[in-house]
Amino acid sequence: MTSDTYPTVTLRRARTKDVRRIREIIEPYVENRILLAKENVAYYEGLQEFRLAEVDGEVAGVGALHVMWEDLAEVRTLAVDQRYRGHRVGHALLDQLVSDARDIGVQRVFCLTFEVAFFEKHGFTEIEGTPVTPDVYLELLHSHDDGVAEFLDLARVKPNTLGNSRMLLTL
Repeated sequence: MTSDTYPTVTLRRARTKDVRRIREIIEPYVENRILLAKENVAYYEGLQEFRLAEVDGEVAGVGALHVMWEDLAEVRTLAVDQRYRGHRVGHALLDQLVSDARDIGVQRVFCLTFEVAFFEKHGFTEIEGTPVTPDVYLELLHSHDDGVAEFLDLARVKPNTLGNSRMLLTL
């Protein structure tokens, strides 16, 4: 396959039987401290947030959209199997997640990433701080979700977020 020819990517919602494959795809990212490690139960609990990208019937990438507040969602766990990197699988997933955000009425999409250039291609811009009002920040402190703790930049997740860029897309 040449660099100007990309495979056909089919997107779909995740199913319970996909959790093992989701974990296989993200494991190298967890080992390299790019993504947070999660227990299996977390993947089952958040399964409805996941979209999968398939190439020739094989799951080649994963991504999730997590609603955080009335007007804000986060792109999470966006990862592509190493064999499919550079084949626009991640782009297809991100486009779908942004479309999903629009469909549910979210006005802003946040991400915490090392892949700044990738997200910039989709209209995300780097930001400082946490893009919520102080009262919403206080409400989000009640969440037990590690991803929300990352978003809030809480000390308990600092080792996992050092070097990441905070980015935002306004829809």
